[in-house]
Amino acid sequence: MKLQDEKKLKKIQRLLSAKEQTLAVAESVTTGLLQHAFGSTPCASEFFQGGITVYNAGQKYKHLQVEPIHALACNCVSQKVADDMALHCIAMFRSDWGIGITGYATPVTESGNKIFAFFSIACRDKIMLQKKLVTSLEDPFAIQFFYTSSVINQLIKLL
Repeated sequence: MKLQDEKKLKKIQRLLSAKEQTLAVAESVTTGLLQHAFGSTPCASEFFQGGITVYNAGQKYKHLQVEPIHALACNCVSQKVADDMALHCIAMFRSDWGIGITGYATPVTESGNKIFAFFSIACRDKIMLQKKLVTSLEDPFAIQFFYTSSVINQLIKLL
């Protein structure tokens, strides 16, 4: 099974390269799947600056300047946290576009035993898209794959 639709990833590569723009990602719930998808695209170095996977409030604050009081109050899962992740990965990697995603791939008490994620796509210093993803899938990898595919589809629409 391929992780992502190669045609979609090549389209992102073509669109960003044509604009001479770059992309970076900051992930939590997708555990590096976005980095894998973009990094596996032919000519990835033309558009992909890299990414970071951070799981807890300490690392999100240290590397991505996520506001710590808010992050701790919501278990690091909110639209604001996703926004901070997207905006600060742009600065960290010196890219034009940034994606931030945080959420749950398994039901836990902190999520009310629900499965959901928040993601943001930013361009330079502006949030271009914010979205909450909800799924009824149960397998954690299938959930992470769903989140990854959803973000890629939304990025194509924005570009």
